[in-house]
Amino acid sequence: MLQIQQIRENTTEIKQRLNKRNPKFAAVVDEVLKLDEETRKIKQTLEANLSEANQLAKKIGELMKGGQKAEAEELKSKTAALKEQSKQLEERLKISEDQLFNTLVTLPNTPHATVPEGSTAEENVNIFEQGNAIAMPEGALPHWDLITKYDLIDFELGTKITGAGFPVYKGKGARLQRALVNFFLDEALKAGYTEIVPPYLVNADSGFGTGQLPDKEGQMYHAQVDDLYLIPTAEVPVTNIYRDVILKEEELPIKNVAYSPCFRREAGSWGAHVRGLNRLHQFEKVEIVQIAHPEHSYRILDEMVEHVKGLLTKLELPFRILRLCGGDMGFTSALTYDFETYSAAQQRWLEVSSTSNFESFQANRLKCRFKNKEGKNQLVHTLNGSALALPRIVATLLENNQTPNGIIIPKALVPYTGFEVIN
Repeated sequence: MLQIQQIRENTTEIKQRLNKRNPKFAAVVDEVLKLDEETRKIKQTLEANLSEANQLAKKIGELMKGGQKAEAEELKSKTAALKEQSKQLEERLKISEDQLFNTLVTLPNTPHATVPEGSTAEENVNIFEQGNAIAMPEGALPHWDLITKYDLIDFELGTKITGAGFPVYKGKGARLQRALVNFFLDEALKAGYTEIVPPYLVNADSGFGTGQLPDKEGQMYHAQVDDLYLIPTAEVPVTNIYRDVILKEEELPIKNVAYSPCFRREAGSWGAHVRGLNRLHQFEKVEIVQIAHPEHSYRILDEMVEHVKGLLTKLELPFRILRLCGGDMGFTSALTYDFETYSAAQQRWLEVSSTSNFESFQANRLKCRFKNKEGKNQLVHTLNGSALALPRIVATLLENNQTPNGIIIPKALVPYTGFEVIN
């Protein structure tokens, strides 16, 4: 959530930065400022009324002591009127504060200066590419056919048990899944991250803290009786560890990693781009999260990007990195890099990671602060990245490594799978 003081003091800059997302947000900024001014005026009037009532109460006491009952009774009438006015002002203030808050939370984060302008994925900027397009053997299959051929995942069984988008992994498919999770976790531990096993359901306060609520409420599975939400990513519970916490400056940065299943209600559409593992309602992911000092968060973002690059390099997958344009970034992000691997069989790029700096946007919602050198509480910066999401990694591993004799496992994964080929 943007800070109202920032908006007041840097209105023009805030509007310019939000314009990279959508010009419509300029009007929302104006509405926020209007509601903020109204709220402050009501508050000032209320405070003046309460102050005057306190002064009159003291005067009434003095008059009563001096035997001036008539004068005291006259002031009591005035005090009663002030109390009634104050009651009405308190009601108006509550309504105005709610309107201000509800409008403020509709504003997304302001994009970083390096975020390119644009409104669609086609306007994202390719900043890095590694690996050549793989020459596939004649008759190469997409991953959904390879899965059937080698009996790795059962989509129909998942549909029977739960519904579409909930696959059942089995045999070497299950072992490959577990191997990737352990590989990603071990690589994060080597990089200094502390492993967390978080809850997979969170309350509404946690969803609000990281920005999923109210922006993405329709994309989350909601257990209505208990008012709990299944997590869309481990970012939500892990970041919320630090909700309402004041950290010491020397504790920063805090580096956490977590594996979790992820649940997303987002509906797919028909076509090859959502077939097989390309889009699921339940999938697995390893997430890295950092709580950082504001002065160092962009250096840390670069380090996180290098970490994800290292994973894809060790998996021997061709990949590229995109700097997302303003219109394609997530609601809470100030700067996002998307990683995409190239699917040789599908002949298209598949997103496997988003790595983002949220600056103080999430921290303001979370009330996550640290005590700086001056002894004042200051908002931290939060960052997170997929390291990595499994479904499309599995898809590209299967497709790009298929041979007439089976699917070759990358060397870095063999110690985890216990086998070198799927056949």
